Amino acid sequence: MKTVFVLFDSLNRHLLSPYGGTRIPTPNFDRLAARAATFEKHYVGSMPCMPARRDLLTGRLSFLHRSWGPMEPFDNSFPEILAAEKGVYSHLVTDHFHYFEDGGATYHTKYDSYDFVRGQEGDRWKAMVQPHWERLREKYAEAQFSTNRRSYKAQNIINREFIREEKDFPSVQVFETGMDFIERNKDADDWLLQIETFDPHEPFHAPEAYKKPFETGWSGPIRDWPRYGRVDELPEECEELRANYYATVSLCDALLGRLLDRFDRDNLWEDTLLVVTTDHGFLLGEHDFWSKNRMNIYEEIAHIPLFVHDPRKPESHGTRIDGLTQTSDIAATFLDAYGASVPEEVCAQSLLPMLDGAPSAYDAILYGYFGGAVNITDGRYTYHRYPPDLKTQEIYQYTLMPTHIYEPFAIKELQEATLAEPFVFTKGAPLLRVPVKPGTAMSGAYGPDCFIEDDTRLYDLLTDPGQETPLEDKAVEARLAEAMAHLMAEFNAPPEAFERLSLNRVKSAAE
Repeated sequence: MKTVFVLFDSLNRHLLSPYGGTRIPTPNFDRLAARAATFEKHYVGSMPCMPARRDLLTGRLSFLHRSWGPMEPFDNSFPEILAAEKGVYSHLVTDHFHYFEDGGATYHTKYDSYDFVRGQEGDRWKAMVQPHWERLREKYAEAQFSTNRRSYKAQNIINREFIREEKDFPSVQVFETGMDFIERNKDADDWLLQIETFDPHEPFHAPEAYKKPFETGWSGPIRDWPRYGRVDELPEECEELRANYYATVSLCDALLGRLLDRFDRDNLWEDTLLVVTTDHGFLLGEHDFWSKNRMNIYEEIAHIPLFVHDPRKPESHGTRIDGLTQTSDIAATFLDAYGASVPEEVCAQSLLPMLDGAPSAYDAILYGYFGGAVNITDGRYTYHRYPPDLKTQEIYQYTLMPTHIYEPFAIKELQEATLAEPFVFTKGAPLLRVPVKPGTAMSGAYGPDCFIEDDTRLYDLLTDPGQETPLEDKAVEARLAEAMAHLMAEFNAPPEAFERLSLNRVKSAAE
């Protein structure tokens, strides 16, 4: 068995033509859908980027215990299990620079080897001691300009001085490097290649050829990086931001097409598992918001694309699968594909039985940000349950790797840390129990201090797919709240996780 796993970042399901999207031509996603099973109800788990990747590698949700952070010493990872049990060689090709910051460390090392392509967003790539700030200030919109040398925006401006032709773009290099791996190893067996690109994550920077079909008439400075929060830009500015996202998705479709061409040329369809998905979606003005992290996890963010081609299951090619699935299922699927054992800590299903027509193992699934709402869907309803007061809730991070995105936990956080008893999934290891403090790196960027919306809501996706009008139905809310408590128990959520949501604590089967 050989596997190619393609992971995009912030790829919106509803804009892809296999899911009914019409705004952006995505012919190569259509090509893929004809060769693969298209999953209709695939959802995120932990949010945003690195929490999603921890779910993906380990096969269990992490947001009930921990925010953005590294893989933990007790974590399972599917590349390591595949190597140890089945001799499967894994290789990561990525331009996702968060892997190489403090809060992403210990992810890329789980693979046998990796390529890191430089230059995306705030990657500390090109060194320029005295940039021509006045010239650059005229080039970029004020909202995405900075001279703070340690800011993502300033570093991005410098990086983009060295990205001029299509071949220079990191996502293009990622796919080329991935196909180099395929060329070298196509005659070998028992390998897994992860091709992972930061695109179409903001800033929405694509070669000019991909922008032309979406020209808006914008004559101002470069505007391709929306802020996280409420929409307050002029209509023409909003259109330019969206157009640049469309261009970047168009680039992603073209890159996927080049990979599919390689599958055609080398007939990899006969012996290679191909999985294509993303970590989460992105708001482009829907619900009057840009981006993620600040608002309720609407369907545009939570409901994501997934395509699976299994050469051993030709009857699944071109089909659509309706059962509930989520990000953590990827780990269980890869272990199943190679016949490796699934650790008892994994709380996920393999997708492969569903290709044969088996139902989902889930009646409902959880998803969320650490410190925000706990969200649940049964495929018909979504229920988003917040604490009464995000600012005063009692909440702790449980970790042995106390780092945020690009810095360690602050001393004021660690000064009040205590040692917590092991959880079921920590293999006997006690953990630091660190109280969440206002004003820390986590809390202000993707935690309790940053949320704009914080009211509990229920939506009926059948009658209100756009989640425009919250539903008042006490019976449905009670049913989903009970299901939420049981799923939290299954994931061994700490006692205060129930208390902050005013849920009755349920004991897990392992307790």
